[in-house]
Amino acid sequence: MLYGILAAASALLVTAVLTAAVRVPAQRFGIVERRRMRPVPLLGGVALVCGVGGVAWLGEWSGAAPLGAEAGRLLLAGVAVGGLGLIGDLWGLPWVPRVVGVACAAAFVVPYEEVGVLGGVGAVAWIVFAVHGFKGLGRPDGVLGVVGVVTAFGLSVCAAAEVLDGLAALCSVLAAGLTGFLMQNWPPARVALGECGALFVGFLLAGGVVQVYAYAAGHGVGIGGPFALTATATADAVLVLLSRRLAGRRSWRSGPDHLPHRLRRLGLTPVGVVVVVGVCAVASVVVGVAVHMLWMTAGGVWWVVGAAVVVVAGMSRVRVYGLGASGARGARAMSRPRRPDPAPAAGRFPAADAPPPRGASAAAPAVGASRRPDAVALERRAQAGW
Repeated sequence: MLYGILAAASALLVTAVLTAAVRVPAQRFGIVERRRMRPVPLLGGVALVCGVGGVAWLGEWSGAAPLGAEAGRLLLAGVAVGGLGLIGDLWGLPWVPRVVGVACAAAFVVPYEEVGVLGGVGAVAWIVFAVHGFKGLGRPDGVLGVVGVVTAFGLSVCAAAEVLDGLAALCSVLAAGLTGFLMQNWPPARVALGECGALFVGFLLAGGVVQVYAYAAGHGVGIGGPFALTATATADAVLVLLSRRLAGRRSWRSGPDHLPHRLRRLGLTPVGVVVVVGVCAVASVVVGVAVHMLWMTAGGVWWVVGAAVVVVAGMSRVRVYGLGASGARGARAMSRPRRPDPAPAAGRFPAADAPPPRGASAAAPAVGASRRPDAVALERRAQAGW
């Protein structure tokens, strides 16, 4: 108990310090992404991986809180997936190597003794889907941090109920590390997770859910519990895939079409988006924990399913593609700032003292002539109080 408190506090402090420290190197070397016309450093995921992984490894190395074989493999594979995301942050990574890498890491952590080979294949596919669902929530400020904290805390409760102490400790450290990261990622964000942090968080959560429910399957807990714990990320992934399919876009083509982006187009502020998505995550995770602890029947998950269907159906009507999408009420066009016009080449325009071309009006200056107001106009503006 004492080590758990110390580990959580250490993860929070270390991650907060590292997240603040990586801002300068990321800006110095240009590892940034442009959000709302401002550059945001992308090395927050590196700070999170180092903070969470370092504290968890220290507990394993000291023997104060051994992770065990399952949680140890999950952490090792999560760090590898985070390294794959770091490659994407630095040089860009196509979607095929990313999917293959996540699938290989998922196949490494699935407990085949409990789920069997066929169940293991399904678990790998679900982990890949859930990881990319969490990744989609990583770009808006603060959203993945809040959803990750809520999901990790609920998952730690479920793992403790199954006497998976190593996984419970790992999830607690992850929740504390994300809390420290949120100090720099709360809107307006000063550091972003990037692909490194988003894949790391999504993999630990999705892989942890599979490991918990592999052991809980014999206790009468169905597959509704895992869905409830990850309902927010799953609903966002379904929404994006459905919208892109209906719009005739490629499924792997990224864009501002996730649930937080649509809420912004409806007029919510960035903080309002974080609050709304966080409330949805809390509601679904509470249902998942209640079902897992047998405080609620498995039929309670249908409330979460119904709410997810309503959200997907309603948010799919928000325009995010084509003309008119950037002009939605309460939203700001997500475009890059215009570059200044280049300086005119020598001899391109006529000289200021050159006579106007034949037929040009005296009141209208020639093309390229100076448009600066004369002394009389400046005096009139001063008298008018401009």
